[in-house]
Amino acid sequence: MREIIFDTETTGLDNRADRIIEIGGIELFDHFPTGNTIHIFINPGDQKVHPDALAVHGITDEFLKDKQPFAEVAEQILAFFGDAKWIAHNATFDMGFINAEFARIGLPPILPERVLDTLSMARRKHPMGPNSLDALCRRYGIDNSHRTKHGALLDSELLAEVYIEMIGGRQAALGLGMVGQSNQAARGDMGMEDDVVIAAVLERPRPLAPRLSQTEEQAHEALVAKLGEKSVWAKYANLD
Repeated sequence: MREIIFDTETTGLDNRADRIIEIGGIELFDHFPTGNTIHIFINPGDQKVHPDALAVHGITDEFLKDKQPFAEVAEQILAFFGDAKWIAHNATFDMGFINAEFARIGLPPILPERVLDTLSMARRKHPMGPNSLDALCRRYGIDNSHRTKHGALLDSELLAEVYIEMIGGRQAALGLGMVGQSNQAARGDMGMEDDVVIAAVLERPRPLAPRLSQTEEQAHEALVAKLGEKSVWAKYANLD
């Protein structure tokens, strides 16, 4: 399953007049970041960045002067998203701007069934809140200390971590990955994947549960067969 976690920055709050000036996105496949990203700054034409928006993201009119207009990057955006789910925090805001930009150049809107709003998810999961991106990073222990200004790609990276935590997808996806890596070990061809498997086990909350899951046990046994018991647990300790 392919998903794109994305964010936009804009000149202001009104999608009827204001414009998108930055879009960033992170590709997930089966809830794992693939390393594929999109990050584009966009010239908003005659629309100036509102001072309140500037205070949030720090993107100036001067910086945007030599960037391409939305019409020239729309196909690049659509090609990156493809048939993936569009996932954003407060997606109503972002999709309002995305679809307004598409409408200006005669492209059809992204339909609601292709969109997932992580803010709505967070409100259902944590009804007492708060559920801002910063608050969710604190809740899930995700380091956002480098987020001094909003930025579309940075916020997408943080949201991807939050989203994976919220759906519990980290453990489920890691389990699938470890089974595959254990099968590689059985064939005797494990290499750099060793540290990936060990790090995956260490993703479980501290302290480590005394009993590993079935998939974690398979991964552990594969490494023991290759490295020996003492070496495996020494590597665990070094990674912790």
